[in-house]
Amino acid sequence: MFRKLHDPDAGAQALTVFIDGVAVPAEAGETVAGVLLRQDTAATRTTPVNESPRAPYCMMGVCFDCLAIVDGVASTQTCLAVVRDGMQVQRQFGKRSVLP
Repeated sequence: MFRKLHDPDAGAQALTVFIDGVAVPAEAGETVAGVLLRQDTAATRTTPVNESPRAPYCMMGVCFDCLAIVDGVASTQTCLAVVRDGMQVQRQFGKRSVLP
C-alpha cells in the first residue's frame, strides 16, 4: 500500500519490530503506524460491534483508528508510538475482554 520515498539503507539505523510475530524492518524515528501502513494488511484493529477493519487515518492521535497492542499494552495509539528494536505489535480484533 505505502512505501518509503527514500532508500532505507542510506545511513538510517535499521531496527526490527515484530507484527503479529513476523519480523518487519523499520527505521529509528518512525512510528508504529508508519510501519503498519507498509504491510500487506494495513488494518490495526477491527471494531468491537461490526468487526469492520480500521487502519491509521489521521496520524496525529485524534481518530483512534490506529489502536493496536504494543508490547502487551492494548489500545495503544500506534501513530504516536515510536518504534524501537524488538518491539512486539499485535493487531486488535473485535471485542476485548476486561479480564486478563
